[in-house]
Amino acid sequence: MATTSAEYIQHHLQNLTFGKLPAGYERADGSIVEATTWTLARTGTEAADMGFMAFHLDTLGWSIFMGLIFIGLFRFVARRATVDTPGGLQNFVEMIVDFVQGIVKDTFHGRNPLIAPLALTIFVWVFLMNSLKWIPVDYIPGIGMALGLDYFKIVPTTDPNGTFGISIAVFALIIFYSIKIKGVGGFTKELTLTPFNHWALIPFNLFLEVLGLLTKPLSLALRLFGNMYAGEVVFILIALLPFYVQWALNVPWAIFHILVIPLQAFIFMVLTVVYLSAAHEDHH
Repeated sequence: MATTSAEYIQHHLQNLTFGKLPAGYERADGSIVEATTWTLARTGTEAADMGFMAFHLDTLGWSIFMGLIFIGLFRFVARRATVDTPGGLQNFVEMIVDFVQGIVKDTFHGRNPLIAPLALTIFVWVFLMNSLKWIPVDYIPGIGMALGLDYFKIVPTTDPNGTFGISIAVFALIIFYSIKIKGVGGFTKELTLTPFNHWALIPFNLFLEVLGLLTKPLSLALRLFGNMYAGEVVFILIALLPFYVQWALNVPWAIFHILVIPLQAFIFMVLTVVYLSAAHEDHH
């Protein structure tokens, strides 16, 4: 249990990590790992020592759960959709679909039936993951502690592994469609002869274009993570204040996130569509 403010903050920002500890590793309780073992980290230090191949089970679990809610809700509405007497839920889902379709029509300049469903999935999925921030910061970690879990974060988008996972998938689509639409030769020419169409400036062009290409997944992941993580830290800091002060600050900060949460999902979706639109443009 956290006994100081610093320990409380560190506890609430630590993920439930499952990874491999090497033989001979001394754990926080003084026990020695006799053989290489896959296990749950008991401290932040153990989580860090597990290295790159460790899994954040809470991020994965909540991401999948929110994805299943999205699929289940839209499938439920689609199977019961009616033209004569649409219900409130159907109207709400249709409003979201029409909104996303409008954004895609205005932003995407190619032809690809995948883009609109992808944009809808990203918008709703990221929104649902962000919306977990409205749950008070002590509820889920408290349930985790009752279940014997030392750490249990709830908002996947406050974990850079979660945001980078989505952005890397988008980046893979950018590369795929850049090569599919422009061809290997066209994509290579775009990287080497833009913006200066001269062979002597190929190294400079390549540096600029590759740098610009790599900043796309970085901008997607870090913008979403930074905004969500900062908001989570503020919620945690408010939770450290006296009870009457918590309500005075927590309620308006939660209301402010009524704007922030959908806005960040919207920005992620729009940037994805813009980047994929650029990948479909053949300048040759």
